[in-house]
Amino acid sequence: MTIQTKNTPSLLLTSMAFIAASVIISGLTNEAFAQTVGKPQALEKTTRIGSLEWDLHEVTIGTVKIYAQHTGFVSAGEKAGGSNIYEAGWTQKKAWTWKQPYGVTAKDTEPAVHLNFDEAQAICRFFGKRLPKDSEWTAAAFLEQRSSPTQPFIRGKRYTYANGDTPKNSHCLNGCAGLKGLAPANSLWRGTGHVEVMTTQAGVNGLYDMGGNVWEWVDDGSGNERITRGASWWYGPENQIESAVATKPRETMVAYVGFRCVKDVSK
Repeated sequence: MTIQTKNTPSLLLTSMAFIAASVIISGLTNEAFAQTVGKPQALEKTTRIGSLEWDLHEVTIGTVKIYAQHTGFVSAGEKAGGSNIYEAGWTQKKAWTWKQPYGVTAKDTEPAVHLNFDEAQAICRFFGKRLPKDSEWTAAAFLEQRSSPTQPFIRGKRYTYANGDTPKNSHCLNGCAGLKGLAPANSLWRGTGHVEVMTTQAGVNGLYDMGGNVWEWVDDGSGNERITRGASWWYGPENQIESAVATKPRETMVAYVGFRCVKDVSK
């Protein structure tokens, strides 16, 4: 089974292309625009694992900006005046949104958080992708499938952590890489926030942050609950293992839950 990696255009080049196109066909609706110049592309680097093309890393703020520019998207967190975080109880934070995960301007290369399940799914679908199923997520996170994996990974081995035998290269509260997150000083009751995508070392199947950084929505659950996988900077490594199945109401919008997308491709 081969895994192929490719790069998508930079935000600058993508933005320039769409600015130029919009000058030529200004006045068209978003739908007509897409039909005329083609769908915009997400910025995530991708890799093929079996019959799925995976985002190598969590969906970024830069990609959600592209989605918002072409759809007029306003998140539930923005409409509410700010999203949430847990501080010995749920706390709404003024102006904390996917654009400003900690209330201040963020980099395009930070993971997009403060987005609920349905918003995440809609963003994936706009780019011709979808959220992964739980079984797909766990297979990609813990079972090494590359024909020639990088060291120290071994083809066919199922790992305890998405980063391998230990969580030491992931970003979590304690017991991981010891990285300092991007949240401003004194803005958090616990932890230091997420880091930019691809800051940590790649793990099983070459994927980044399947363990740690931010939780990831997957398209499974019961009733109104949806599964999140991988844990985050707010939690320790014990939540990164395969048996740690967490669920959240699908309308949850919080500072430590993000997502990544997959695309079905021919075998």
